[in-house]
Amino acid sequence: MKQTTDTILMIEPSNFCYNPDAAETNKFQRAAEGMTPAEVQARALQEFKLMVRQLEQAGIDVNVIQDVENSCTPDSIFPNNWFSTHQSGQLVTYPMAPANRRAERRQDIIDLLMQKYGYKELVQLEYFEDLPEPKFLEGTGSMILDRVNKIAYAALSPRTEPEPLQEFCERLKYKLHTFKSYGPTGELIYHTNVMLCVGDTFAVAGMGVVDEQDREQLRLQLESTGKEIIELTPSQTHHHFAGNMLQLRNRQGESILVMSEAAYTSLTEEQLAKLRKHNDHLLYFPVHLIEQCGGGSVRCMIAEIFKPEI
Repeated sequence: MKQTTDTILMIEPSNFCYNPDAAETNKFQRAAEGMTPAEVQARALQEFKLMVRQLEQAGIDVNVIQDVENSCTPDSIFPNNWFSTHQSGQLVTYPMAPANRRAERRQDIIDLLMQKYGYKELVQLEYFEDLPEPKFLEGTGSMILDRVNKIAYAALSPRTEPEPLQEFCERLKYKLHTFKSYGPTGELIYHTNVMLCVGDTFAVAGMGVVDEQDREQLRLQLESTGKEIIELTPSQTHHHFAGNMLQLRNRQGESILVMSEAAYTSLTEEQLAKLRKHNDHLLYFPVHLIEQCGGGSVRCMIAEIFKPEI
């Protein structure tokens, strides 16, 4: 099993905007004051295309999928929340908390991935949305997967709940490690990937936002798998999306840690030195408007494609 991939999928937005339905549980979002909807979409598209271009130049294989024209899915730019792919040959789809995000699950994309890469099993967890008491799990936003050691790290929240987590782990044979972490207003952080990134030999973690009762167990679990923990401050986590990183590998086999410009500029020289020790390249992108209105950053915009190896 590999922790990193050189192939990803990204959704080019057609109607990106602030989503008040998602903002109920995502305190990282802020509306873009003084901008028209058309201006917000145009700026987001500009940020998106620059990021794609830089990723391709770095040797990453980017599958760009066009969003439905004039879509009613303002968060479609964050596809990692509705599906994930696995070297075991499974493609998993997930239950989404904001009702207007559920239309992001597209059968044409599932069919494309199944045919192009040869996944053998579609694991559909979205039935949790239809239970008398719906439960939610939003893909690799909700879970940080240590794919080599088969550990799923999850910060519990209204969008990351135990029941679908347990089913995911049973179906894909992962061990579950849950904890609580807190956002800028004391709420449970909506997605684990804004405060934790697990790479080949390191983990970037906002340890200061983890519940005190859970902090040491999380540290011990990460260290037991040989990860060097690079800690973030609560300010870096809450206000600069510094936890929202992802390690990729390019076609030359080099490791590339991707993040936003806001995250990169918030890091100290000591933190950067540690990250460079574990990565051949650090790559960052200006996605300021996407971060502001969407409440997600670079990692959220990338759905990793792990090709089946069975």
